[in-house]
Amino acid sequence: MRYESTDTARPLVTVLGASGFVGTAVVREFAAHPVRLRLVSRRPAAVPANAVAEAEVCTADLTRPGAIAAAVRGSDVVIQLVAYINGPSTWRVEEGDKAAERVNLGLVRELVAVLREQGRTTGPPPVVVFAGSLSQAGVPRSALLSDETPDEPVTVYDRQKLEAERELVAATEAGVLRGITLRLPTVYGAGVGPSTLERGVVAAMMRRALAGEPLTMWHDGTVARDLVCVDDVARAFAAAVDHADALAGRRWLIGSGEATRIGDLFHRIAAVVAARTGRPPVPVVSTASTQAGASDLFDVVCGSTAFGDLTGWSPRTDLATALEAAVRRFELERAG
Repeated sequence: MRYESTDTARPLVTVLGASGFVGTAVVREFAAHPVRLRLVSRRPAAVPANAVAEAEVCTADLTRPGAIAAAVRGSDVVIQLVAYINGPSTWRVEEGDKAAERVNLGLVRELVAVLREQGRTTGPPPVVVFAGSLSQAGVPRSALLSDETPDEPVTVYDRQKLEAERELVAATEAGVLRGITLRLPTVYGAGVGPSTLERGVVAAMMRRALAGEPLTMWHDGTVARDLVCVDDVARAFAAAVDHADALAGRRWLIGSGEATRIGDLFHRIAAVVAARTGRPPVPVVSTASTQAGASDLFDVVCGSTAFGDLTGWSPRTDLATALEAAVRRFELERAG
């Protein structure tokens, strides 16, 4: 990691939401670098056994008054990953849900206010890297999302994420911080870390297949997603910090550029689980659902390479290999 602290000590990287699915992968990535890590989350975050970084574990409810200020004090870098969890997902938010708004938008507003108040007397302002979503663009106007795609979010979650992103842009322009948003695709696990943390469509279908249950789609299976392994996403956060000056003040699309149809993905999951368990593949079926939202029914695939062109980042993990590793991990945890 090339990021330098304004202090003589190692740079202080604070990870908010360090014990979550993406958070644990980000911690693993940053722990391999000579930095100071402050890991903040509701439950204690795990520090990798072979960590090069100096790590400090803090448990806190960041929605409580004063918690953000205490968490980020003295930070050179803040990684904002705190997610509002609603059942098996983070993106299903109803209109008027104040708890979701507090997490998705309120924490960023408070973070900006705290960093403005704390200020810095020397050196550049701190870097803030925020986890956004490719779905913030709304209904795609072309097969692939690009840097020119206008933002027309259709869900409450995406509108909150977009507003938080704009708060960081304004704070960057004001010199309070150097804000970077990474708009993430569909993120899945590769087999490292507890599967109980993993949420989203891949994890949900893996659990169903292992339980012998059908894999259900709320459409005909042709809807496509861009799938990126969580470890590759963690590397993207590290790359963002390394290139903070060049990236600050903008949002960057993260993805593989490959469109994977949900039907094809579910059949691959069923086949991988069947090969592991020796049972016939579970069926993949289409079914009507009152839970399906607008964003469930259109393609979300990244077509921009701008982030990779600037930083050198690209996904490394092959989907087939990752699914095989994931099913072994899920099965072992179910057994033990």
